[in-house]
Amino acid sequence: MKIAVAGAGAIGAYVGACLARSGSEVTLIARGAHLAAMREHGVRVLSPEGDFTSRPEATDDFAAVAGADVVFLGLKAYSLPGIAPALGAALRPGTPVIAGQNGIPWWYFQGHPGPHQDVIIDSVDPGGVVTRAFEAASVVGCVVYCATEVVEPGVIRHVEGKRFSLGEPDESMSERCRAISREFQAGGLKAPVSSQLRSQIWLKLLGNVSFNPVTTLLGCTLGQLGQSPAALRLVRSMMEECAAVATALGVQFPITLDRRLAAGIEVGDHRTSMLQDRIAGKPLELDCLTGAVCEIAGMVGIDVPQMRAVHDLLTAAGDLGDPWRLASG
Repeated sequence: MKIAVAGAGAIGAYVGACLARSGSEVTLIARGAHLAAMREHGVRVLSPEGDFTSRPEATDDFAAVAGADVVFLGLKAYSLPGIAPALGAALRPGTPVIAGQNGIPWWYFQGHPGPHQDVIIDSVDPGGVVTRAFEAASVVGCVVYCATEVVEPGVIRHVEGKRFSLGEPDESMSERCRAISREFQAGGLKAPVSSQLRSQIWLKLLGNVSFNPVTTLLGCTLGQLGQSPAALRLVRSMMEECAAVATALGVQFPITLDRRLAAGIEVGDHRTSMLQDRIAGKPLELDCLTGAVCEIAGMVGIDVPQMRAVHDLLTAAGDLGDPWRLASG
């Protein structure tokens, strides 16, 4: 199977390295020093399960998706609107596009029966540019349960987790999802196919929408966060608000909020992806997390004051050029 990874950062390069190691024909699309290192040395993965080096093709040309059987989107959610039109135009018709972004995906309400069917979430897809770029039938949903980080160009630290849950937006159990699942499994990844992916989106979001912004505000790891009762109260309050919004959409959670909170803290000495971005001086993935939850909360009439406050604080920090001037050490 020919697989193009559009946005081969921490997650994308890890996925591509695993797939290439097992024989998939992989092309990584990246840029800058990270691209140069991957071209010269391949992708080096540092993992508790064993280090390895993989040598997939690497390019900065998004036209490389034209020859792919499957495209995995590893781009940050805020990057997608600017790139989606060119990326969509380069795709062969019908090519499955795996949406591996954090938070609420642009396709969430596409074809989904209910009062919000086909509503575009402006926080994630301003003006509907992403929705127009990718035909609805090409989209494959994905919930990523994997913690990685780029420790230096071309070198990925795999912290924990290898699960990439797949699902069709129309909740069918398709053969194409099963085929992608088999390819991922051959690469040593877990890729269950689910008919209830939206519930999994919200279950992961419970953690990301609270852990990511709060650790970013405090400049701490998940393990350090667990040492502060005040921080834990804020995180749990944000989880409660997120759960209320999800419940209003008919989502049911298989675990308690306390268990979800504990599971995040148990990850330990890991910087969330949002904190990694803040340290690196990159934009923050706020709109697909706190921004989207606040927007949907308005649709369903739920008040989310803690969520809005944290969202506004981090937005203000970005407006001011990050006044904390967080050190990278």
